[in-house]
Amino acid sequence: MTQADEREGVWLTQSKYDELQAELEHLRGPGRTEVVEKVSQARDEGDLKENGGYHAAREELGKLDGRITQLVEMLKTAQVGETPPDDGVVEPGMLVTIRFVGDTENEAPFLLGAREMADEGTEVFSPQSPLGEAINGRSKGDEVSYPAPNGSMIKVEIIDAVPYAG
Repeated sequence: MTQADEREGVWLTQSKYDELQAELEHLRGPGRTEVVEKVSQARDEGDLKENGGYHAAREELGKLDGRITQLVEMLKTAQVGETPPDDGVVEPGMLVTIRFVGDTENEAPFLLGAREMADEGTEVFSPQSPLGEAINGRSKGDEVSYPAPNGSMIKVEIIDAVPYAG
């Protein structure tokens, strides 16, 4: 994803945006306070070179700060909208099912959108990915091609596109 694509942000429903905003507020407030207290308590235990609790607490604080930074950027650039209409047109927020042309048996369902929108186990493709760009705006029944990382073209058929209810 290029920097320009990242600035476009991710598509989120209003409820998911609100949920992520609440997570951010918790992490910035009581969540961070709790981890900072762990660091402080571990520091008071003495020799920091051999203090595993201190190093673990510092690592936890680093992960928390990373998540805060990720949420701030995501929410700042998010495109908030309602669930798309059930009209068979592929757009962010749709559960899309494709089949690779030539493979009549295997279908691949995925969410076109942000991984934060998906339930665990749901595969997600960004609208800015090669596949996402190729299918965005296309309709059920269309065949499209997109470039693979090795430069060859991959052809897929859009089997279905319905609003994601996850």
